[in-house]
Amino acid sequence: MTLAEEFKSRNFSIYGQWTGVLCIFLCFALGVANIFNFNIIILFSIICLVCSFIIIFIEIPLLLRICPTSSTFDTFIRRFETNYMRAAIYFVMSLIQWLSLVTRHTTSLIAAAVVLLIAAAFYLAAGIKGQAFQGSKTLGGQGVAQMII
Repeated sequence: MTLAEEFKSRNFSIYGQWTGVLCIFLCFALGVANIFNFNIIILFSIICLVCSFIIIFIEIPLLLRICPTSSTFDTFIRRFETNYMRAAIYFVMSLIQWLSLVTRHTTSLIAAAVVLLIAAAFYLAAGIKGQAFQGSKTLGGQGVAQMII
């Protein structure tokens, strides 16, 4: 299945997965950009950086097979194989970034919060519509990950 065919499939989990890939880059870039604030925002930027690395392993399953990780970490990441669990983790990550507004310092971390919330909405929509989670073949989904074993 090509990338265009994946987007035409109208499976919201594919949309969520690609929005998650966008979140990887956005969270990493905004985490680095905001880490130079010398106030409480530094905490939220570090959390944003950590979230980007967690999302990498959630959205690109091929990396769990080729990167040396602990069994505890693998078990943690494998919890997020369903649409509802992915929606929950993205919602929590988004909520944490929205809480950065409490510091009264509005930063670009709000962009990460919005995109994380959009990814959560896509996964929630897939869960509500009863669509089974379908990983993108381009990102190392079912077909690619099986060939590496």
